[in-house]
Amino acid sequence: MKLVLVVQFSTRGDKTNLLLLQNAKHQLSKVFSSMLAIHPNKPALWIMAAKWEMETQLSSESARRLFLRALRFHPECPKLYQEYFRMELMHAEKQRKEKKEFEQAKMDLGEFSYSEEILNGEMARIIYRDAAQKIKGVEFHLAVLSIAKLFDFTQDLQKEILESLQTKYADDPLTWDYMARRELDLGSLQSTEHTTKQMKVSEMTQREERCCAVFEEAVRAVPTEDMWKCYITFCLERYNRKTNSEALKQKRLERMLGVFSKAHESSLLPEALYKQWLQLLLEYSLFEKATEVAEAATKCFSMSVEMWQMRLQVLIQLKSDDVTQCFEEAVNHMKSKGTLPLWTLWVEWSEGTNSKEDTEALYQRSLHATTPAESVTMKEMYLDWTYRNGGYKKVKRVFTSLCENHPFSLDFFRKMIQIEKEQESCKMIHLREYYERALREFGSTDSDLWLDYIKEELSHPQGKPENCGSIHWRAMKMLQGDLVEDFVSKYTLLQTGHL
Repeated sequence: MKLVLVVQFSTRGDKTNLLLLQNAKHQLSKVFSSMLAIHPNKPALWIMAAKWEMETQLSSESARRLFLRALRFHPECPKLYQEYFRMELMHAEKQRKEKKEFEQAKMDLGEFSYSEEILNGEMARIIYRDAAQKIKGVEFHLAVLSIAKLFDFTQDLQKEILESLQTKYADDPLTWDYMARRELDLGSLQSTEHTTKQMKVSEMTQREERCCAVFEEAVRAVPTEDMWKCYITFCLERYNRKTNSEALKQKRLERMLGVFSKAHESSLLPEALYKQWLQLLLEYSLFEKATEVAEAATKCFSMSVEMWQMRLQVLIQLKSDDVTQCFEEAVNHMKSKGTLPLWTLWVEWSEGTNSKEDTEALYQRSLHATTPAESVTMKEMYLDWTYRNGGYKKVKRVFTSLCENHPFSLDFFRKMIQIEKEQESCKMIHLREYYERALREFGSTDSDLWLDYIKEELSHPQGKPENCGSIHWRAMKMLQGDLVEDFVSKYTLLQTGHL
């Protein structure tokens, strides 16, 4: 039987995809051996080969040898240790089932015997201990613990891993997070036909309170932002969990808001979580508290644009009289760099609230208050607003004025070209002016701009097709690199009517 095998390796990670097109079990072990000789630096391939031997060839001994060889090449690879650990537990589980079946059938095992050490998962324990000396970090311990929990004969092993975790990483937030969350699984009621909904709600409330008791101890023992983040994340997860009990939902909300307040009072609430806190407060119409929290956030993170933006959005949503004052405070605090989000928010708010004169003054102020790179966006917005509120003649004057101050974006010029084309008496002389201005800035980096200019001369009633040759010659001189070839290709298509 012929074997067809396709293997793909990813240089960005360990991922190896195996596609078996025709089954040839007796050959595949040899194929894996050959592949591993060529690619011993791929942990995923070692794992795949070992899984093949264990699950398809039913050879735990071959799988074990592969893992041991792999660990000589990758002695500190967490994934290899995890899968080796899992394999030994699977082997132990399989032998336990076999032994039980033999005993139930009252068969004489003869010389065949089962090792109590293997049956109890001692091989996995040895692997864990060896790995724990080489691999540092809570994540590995939690990973092997989650694997061990899949097997019902590993209570002692789980206890050892847990004790090691608490001894070595007592100050790690992830350790406390695990210890708190495990309270959800401890002592749960067995559902019976006599278990009422009220009993279930009461029992869930008690379990969540036990979790929170551990978290409260955690934030006292490890008073860090990361620890509070774990606590708040847990509370958010429970709050977002669906329940038909209004009492439980209210309890979760009160707990959530209380934890946010405690973290804030400790000055350890991470910046990113203020937004979620405010969303909760606004959702439940706690407007006074939301205003207070938003102000406190900008005091804690006074150089954060996001915090000022969030505070301003709260004030705008509440239609507060303090919006303008807060905008002034924000831009004064932040100076110019990175303030574009504040200025865009300010002018957008002003458009719907203030007079046209005030809004225009604000746009003009923003051009000087932002960095040159950020002022590009404000110029585009100013041009668009002027056309919507002042009409064609006004936007032409503003455009001419804005052209005196670099830098610009291509969209700035294209917007003015589009405005001109929307007029009933669209004049080619004006379009030429806008295209020429745009080409002075972007003629060396945008081939489509030249092509659009040529098409305009060809299609506009006032256009001059005889200008196209000159435009083409200038484009060939100004465009750089591959853009010349791109322009020539598109220009040829244009000439033949295919563009």
